[in-house]
Amino acid sequence: MEFSGALTGLSGYEELADRIQAARREADDALITEYSQDGLVTAVVNGRSELVELELDPRIYRDQNADALAKTIMATVRAACANADRGVARVVMGLAPNVYEDEDDVDTKFDPALHALGRYRGRS
Repeated sequence: MEFSGALTGLSGYEELADRIQAARREADDALITEYSQDGLVTAVVNGRSELVELELDPRIYRDQNADALAKTIMATVRAACANADRGVARVVMGLAPNVYEDEDDVDTKFDPALHALGRYRGRS
């Protein structure tokens, strides 16, 4: 990851670091809800893709297939996490324009970005 041209001096670094930390706090507070295709499973994750709530509609008990239910739960949680990652990636790309090629290049956990900024700061 290269930050040349993205920051101007120490104040630019500090401003960007503050913006990243604020975005990190916002991600901690964000809630992303995903519903299974059949509408019987609801998964809620935060911006860090941590599962914070799981709801199962009582109608799930009509079908006694535990394996299918487990697969539905996993697919729903994965979809919620993917949506959370995409949202955070867009925020990170906005914080550091011209640093990332696309959303797939963004590490959505923020700590690596702060570490990279710290290395950049040491070069200035």
